[in-house]
Amino acid sequence: MQVDAVVLDIDGVLVDVADSYRRAIIESVDRVCGKTVDRAAIQSFKNAGGFNNDWDLTYAAALYVLARREGLRMEVDEFTDAVADGGGGLSAAKRVVSDLPSVSQARVRDQWDTERLHEVFQTLYLGTELYRELEGGDPAFDAPGFIHDEPVLIDADTIDDLTARFDVGVLTGRPAAEAEIALDRVGLDVPEEHRFTMDDWEEGKPHPRALVTLAERFGADRVAFAGDTLDDVKTARNADAADETRVYYGIGVLTGGLQGSAGREAFAGVPADAVLADVNGLIDLLE
Repeated sequence: MQVDAVVLDIDGVLVDVADSYRRAIIESVDRVCGKTVDRAAIQSFKNAGGFNNDWDLTYAAALYVLARREGLRMEVDEFTDAVADGGGGLSAAKRVVSDLPSVSQARVRDQWDTERLHEVFQTLYLGTELYRELEGGDPAFDAPGFIHDEPVLIDADTIDDLTARFDVGVLTGRPAAEAEIALDRVGLDVPEEHRFTMDDWEEGKPHPRALVTLAERFGADRVAFAGDTLDDVKTARNADAADETRVYYGIGVLTGGLQGSAGREAFAGVPADAVLADVNGLIDLLE
């Protein structure tokens, strides 16, 4: 796999977010709705596609919990399968819930408070001090911040090797400020023009625009994109289809929600060009 540039996702690739972003999803829905979903359900939403933005996933999980309360007869896997069939993302989740009787839909809408979910999510994730700094107001309550519970997944030697041999970029669903915090933690210095965050584009993964733009900025002919979700690999597949002048490789890593043999099988179905136990395996893969 000969490449000129390597693009990395952050969550589940550079840092472990099981006890930060994903925990914030679960606890936000519980605090606002009085009931929540489990970690396996979070992965089901991710696999459905269109949930690169964890705020949207939080809203969709809350929508599911409220709809169940109002008579939706679907287990979470059935719900996320229907979301996937509808094209993925929050808009598809809304369409699934629209099958409820009109009275039930109205009750769900009355209880579905996305502003409150966002406020609680950011409070849990950022903690009191960072919330005030980044959100510009007081948090919903005092919290230490799950952002401080993100173990680093990439070795310093891997960073040194990648940055010495390739152009390195970042493509993430994080807001820019939160991406900066993660990159500082892992010790990866990436210029702003070589990053795409939530703040830089509207489409989100798996739309190919951001990855193709990074390839253009690098002047690269062959690009590898490593991510922990199916949408990450689909981003590379879509870029390869959209850009006839370059070759894009999609590489899945098993340090996010997709793990073990089931994770390898899921990535193979996209298909991924390679599946790695963790991002440090890129060194041997790209020799």
